[in-house]
Amino acid sequence: MRKTLKNISLVSVGVVAGVLATLQISATAQNSSGPLPLDQLRLMSDIFGQIKREYVEPVDDKKLLTEAIKGMVASLDPHSAYLDEKDFRELQEGTRGRFAGLGIEISQEEGLVKVINPIEDTPAFRAGIQPGDLITRIDDKPVRGLPLEQAVKRMRGEPGTKVTLTIYRKSEERTFPVSITRAEIRVQSVKTKMLDNNTIGWVRLTSFQERTVSDLGRRLRDMAEKNPNLKGIILDLRNNGGGVLQGAVGVAAAFLPEDATVVSTNGQVPDAKRVYKATFNNYRLSSLEDDPLKEVPPLFKKIPMIVLTNAYSASASEIVAGALQDHHRATLMGKTTFGKGSVQTVRPLTNDTGIKLTIAYYYTPTGKCIRPDIPVDQNPEGDPDDALITREIDTERHLHNKQESEEPEMNEREQRRVEELRRLEEENAKKTTEERDKERRKKPVEFGTAEDFMLQQAIAQMNGKPVQRSKSRLEMAQAAGKPDTDAEKGKSKPADKAPAKPASKPAPKPASQPPASAPIGEPLGTPTGKNR
Repeated sequence: MRKTLKNISLVSVGVVAGVLATLQISATAQNSSGPLPLDQLRLMSDIFGQIKREYVEPVDDKKLLTEAIKGMVASLDPHSAYLDEKDFRELQEGTRGRFAGLGIEISQEEGLVKVINPIEDTPAFRAGIQPGDLITRIDDKPVRGLPLEQAVKRMRGEPGTKVTLTIYRKSEERTFPVSITRAEIRVQSVKTKMLDNNTIGWVRLTSFQERTVSDLGRRLRDMAEKNPNLKGIILDLRNNGGGVLQGAVGVAAAFLPEDATVVSTNGQVPDAKRVYKATFNNYRLSSLEDDPLKEVPPLFKKIPMIVLTNAYSASASEIVAGALQDHHRATLMGKTTFGKGSVQTVRPLTNDTGIKLTIAYYYTPTGKCIRPDIPVDQNPEGDPDDALITREIDTERHLHNKQESEEPEMNEREQRRVEELRRLEEENAKKTTEERDKERRKKPVEFGTAEDFMLQQAIAQMNGKPVQRSKSRLEMAQAAGKPDTDAEKGKSKPADKAPAKPASKPAPKPASQPPASAPIGEPLGTPTGKNR
């Protein structure tokens, strides 16, 4: 029996060696930089054989090789990923705005599942899940150390079934269970309403999907037809984690002059070196036969405009905000954004698998970083918990500054963050039990309502009234122009442009997991999370 097992393992090793030799020949033919390192290929073959011979239980060959591939791609940065059959299918579903689950974008932090953003009008959103919540248990099973895909699998299920999440909320220092009923998630990416006696239009974008530009064009036409006294528009990108790059270009094109530069990208391959302009050819997708913006009234390129952002505005949201700010088309209000300055593309490998790979950095039209013109808090009393928020630069394996060391800026930022946390702890220590209970019962602000303080400040700005600026020392330091991250310095690029990666990062470094939201084979910008 032992001889048989040994023979089997030798055959397995021989198969791997043969496959690697084939890859070696193929890679050498495709890669002008030289052949793959034979010593490392032999090492991989040896490790594979060792596992097959001695691991405590038999392991499937396909599983071993698949996990090796996943680890290789995931080691590059927080956004690159190998997409197996399930991930590949979910990516396509998410891009179209329909998938089954709870309606949250998630990543990992300190071995736990972290909520990046509850998607509006979904079971998780209605259950009160908040950005930054940590999921410690799923149906009473601990998730610490569990691979993110396994945690996702436990949360997914048939619509109508229930799952109980145990939530740890840092800002309230408490753990509590939440029961959520799964449902088919249909994300409405564009929402609009009229404010201030029907004189200011509010356009809320929750994500950038294949149909976002078409929906926006239709909503803007309706808004202009029904509101002849329209004097300004507020574009709300808060909690928008990104999506399809062409969607971002199209949204910006709705408010910019034709042929204005929206964003440029730069990478190794020719396809990654591009300049995207406000023209239909630059935001055309396979699902669009005609320009969805051709009948949008010209007034939307002229009337006063404000863009709202926060720490969970990422990727495609940052591209739109940066373009409108650089062209002096809009005033940027709110908080410093997430800080994702890279573009991914999805390439199919087989009929049902693919690879999502970072292929380029992106750059704003002027090459400047993105920071609010007017820093504003979400709450009138301030947002002290902002010191707990993690951004792109806090993630492990984030793409580092290529121009010069980012360590001085990181150290300075960390020092201010520690000071902010110390001040927060001192203030919390002075609070009574009643005050703490009141804070715990406080519900998240619903965007677009009279209780939405940041939105009300935008309306005041539109009307020329005083605005209450942010009380955050971190935000005010950003507004004063102090460099805080690699975004401020920028990555080197032809024409000496700095990347559009916004300034950011106050907290510990979580391991972030790649998202899924792009059409196959097309560049995109995405948040660092998965839709569930």
